Amino acid sequence: MVSLKLQKRLAADVLNCGQRKIWLDPNEINEISLANSRRNIARLAKDGLIIKKPTVVHSRARVALRNEAKRKGRHTGTGKRRGTANARLPEKVLWMRRIRVLRRLLKKMRDAKKIDKHIYHSLYMLAKGNQFKNKRVLIEQIHDMKTEKSKEKALAEQAEARKGRARARLARKADREAKKAAAAEAEP
Repeated sequence: MVSLKLQKRLAADVLNCGQRKIWLDPNEINEISLANSRRNIARLAKDGLIIKKPTVVHSRARVALRNEAKRKGRHTGTGKRRGTANARLPEKVLWMRRIRVLRRLLKKMRDAKKIDKHIYHSLYMLAKGNQFKNKRVLIEQIHDMKTEKSKEKALAEQAEARKGRARARLARKADREAKKAAAAEAEP
């Protein structure tokens, strides 16, 4: 058996692949053994006596199938988990998602003039202090604060109206008394 080590090395260089990917025709060993230059090897490759083997298939079909099942929630029980819950989905990421949602909502409502800057600031600080577990709770709080504020405003207006009426009454009374005093002075 003739050694074809040189031919295999040259063929790998000519065909631009590794030596394990070179196939030498076992029926033409004598002709291949005579080829001792890159040009001769290239000619043999053109004739089909030396072939570059195809790449070995590494199928990902099973992986795709498993990932599809995982998307449905399979293979994710306690026995399949290696990291802590915090390592798998960090609390910080959850916090960032939640706080960004809340702050976005507050900003939107402030820009739309639905809440004033004072309510905005107090709610912003409450959100920072972890008072609202989700958007729904924050919206409820906004509605409560707005109704409270409108009630306070209505009460303030009523009080102001009451004060105005009292002032007018006092002014009328003072006028009457001044007229009486003037009439009393004019009589004698």
